[in-house]
Amino acid sequence: MGLLEPDPPPPPPSLEIHMVAAADSPEFALLRWALCCSTIVALDAEWKPTRTHRRDRQDPDGGAGESVSAVDVPPRTFPTVSLLQIACRVHRQPSDPVVGDSPVFLVDLLSIPLNALWKLLSDMFESPKIIKLGFKFKQDLIYLSSTFSAQGCVPGFDRVECFLDITTIYHHLKNQNIGRKHFRDTKSLATICKEILNVSLSKELQCSDWSGRPLSQDQILYAAADAYYLLEIFEVFQQNITDANKSQPSLLGGNFITTFIEEEVNPESSSSNRLSSTEHCQPDMLDACLSNIARRFGEELLLNESNKRPRISRRKEKKQSSGIAKDRDKLTPDDDWQGPPPWDLSLGGDKSPKFLCDVMVEGLAKHLRCVGIDAAIPSSKKPDQRHLLDQAYKEKRVILTRDAKLLKYQYLVRNQVYRVKSLLKNDQLLEVIETFQLKISEDQLMSRCTKCNGNFIQKPLTMEEAIAASRGFQVIPDCLFDRNLEFWQCTDCKQLYWEGTQYHNAVQKFVAVCKLNN
Repeated sequence: MGLLEPDPPPPPPSLEIHMVAAADSPEFALLRWALCCSTIVALDAEWKPTRTHRRDRQDPDGGAGESVSAVDVPPRTFPTVSLLQIACRVHRQPSDPVVGDSPVFLVDLLSIPLNALWKLLSDMFESPKIIKLGFKFKQDLIYLSSTFSAQGCVPGFDRVECFLDITTIYHHLKNQNIGRKHFRDTKSLATICKEILNVSLSKELQCSDWSGRPLSQDQILYAAADAYYLLEIFEVFQQNITDANKSQPSLLGGNFITTFIEEEVNPESSSSNRLSSTEHCQPDMLDACLSNIARRFGEELLLNESNKRPRISRRKEKKQSSGIAKDRDKLTPDDDWQGPPPWDLSLGGDKSPKFLCDVMVEGLAKHLRCVGIDAAIPSSKKPDQRHLLDQAYKEKRVILTRDAKLLKYQYLVRNQVYRVKSLLKNDQLLEVIETFQLKISEDQLMSRCTKCNGNFIQKPLTMEEAIAASRGFQVIPDCLFDRNLEFWQCTDCKQLYWEGTQYHNAVQKFVAVCKLNN
């Protein structure tokens, strides 16, 4: 009987997503309108990373000597941004288009002419009447500016006014001083969303191919959520500031109602070239609270000439130059699984597959547990490679990783390291099942503790027994008391589980992923 980890995070909101792929499309007109009617805009970008290429280098004397494998210096160009996410907090009027308060626009930079978009984005970036939100957005801005410049939109984008970094907001909400020490220990966006919003933001698709078209539905939802939740975090921050200002009016240093805005607007610019022109419906100024927030916490992102030149660190250049000599004698490890695994009967195993998932594929560990496979994670929070190998050897496990460097240690523990090639957890699960020829049945689904990898007690608990077992440890929702349910408890971590809607949805999901209906 299978069970699911209780108390799942709240489901994501139903996002209003508009794909913008043509300058003459209704979606582009809606984007232009939304930017003119917004005082808060959240930004994010996706691109396809530039890879390091390998080539054969002939003998430097020009003869037909033996070719040697050499590492090319990566091309000195920035990655091309293929998708720009813009989430707007819109101030609507009754006569405005039918649109929600927080639409998200996914602008396809591979399809839309960039010269049709450059002016609109440039005005938005430079407008002091719009607070721009981003998470480590300077890197995105560098790549975005390079992408537009390469298409003739010179000088690209040089600055963003009235910008707030989500990291700054996070540290303020946590009552931390914003210094160099904290910025070195910056939390990920997924961690910030979990702590501030109690939302689980998956980063599984971060490294997917963003240059492929059409985008998958999962990619669309992932990209939209990255921008949308920046607005949600800012809303928590704004409410925090509002509440603090009510109890301590001088907290923000006085009342900056219109001075900040009036100082920043260039009176000589043509009204037809500004987002604040009379034909647009954008508010004439930020309200008092937003103006104060912009004054105290906002900053100006500036790109100088050095930002516009792709560079390789001296350390990386040294490594690449020395790599040419090393590659002559380097043995390239084989990515393919050779077998047999340590649980094979011929090696004294018990035929029970057991894996050890390193930090790069921890999400895969939970998926394997969901289909009934023993999948552990490192016993140490920051294990080195030797500790991983030692744990795998002692517990007769196969290490699953995406780190090719681990493969070179195969001589220490033969046939106990496998490099997972897929990026997405569902694909990784199917890859492991097929590579190791695992036998998965529907009876196995949800039969292990997804929290600690433990087994369940053999006999289910009644409601009364479950209440007693959970006292001081776990809260059982009141809505379950009137239902005739059986409860199961992990023998290791004592977590309680029960069959509910989440369980049945998970079973259907893994039946499809594992192709059990075929």
